[in-house]
Amino acid sequence: MESSFTLLRETGSLPLTADEEIRFSIDAYHGYRYVSVRRYIQVDSFAGPTRDGITLTPEMVQLLVPLLEQLPDETEKISVGEIGRFAKRAGICIVVRVVNFRDYLGLDLRQWQSDTGFTKKGIWLPLEKIKEIKKLFADTLSALNERPSDDF
Repeated sequence: MESSFTLLRETGSLPLTADEEIRFSIDAYHGYRYVSVRRYIQVDSFAGPTRDGITLTPEMVQLLVPLLEQLPDETEKISVGEIGRFAKRAGICIVVRVVNFRDYLGLDLRQWQSDTGFTKKGIWLPLEKIKEIKKLFADTLSALNERPSDDF
């Protein structure tokens, strides 16, 4: 997967299976920092990032962390529905919601376009790991608030 994003720092990972994980990182692109939340796999034929993922601005993460903290740690107390919506640019936003996908509850971060609705750009995180998800986003926010050590 060709990209001109530069990895600045990995802030953590959420193991899903023996050969699959979600990685949280801070990247740079054209002089701006972004947070990437992306699924990685390691199988016989391929090891690396998949298309499943989302890129967030530091401002989005700053607004998202307190919203996630309000969610209870007990998944049975969390209701399906929208948690937040963050503008990315004109006509495009990131929607964060709790969804039921194939009979599993998850936290879905997905791009929404005003002309077409939800796109394939996004990531689904298993709600059963909500404590770890909260911590990963909080740790990523802390890392964003640190002074960058590298010029990008």
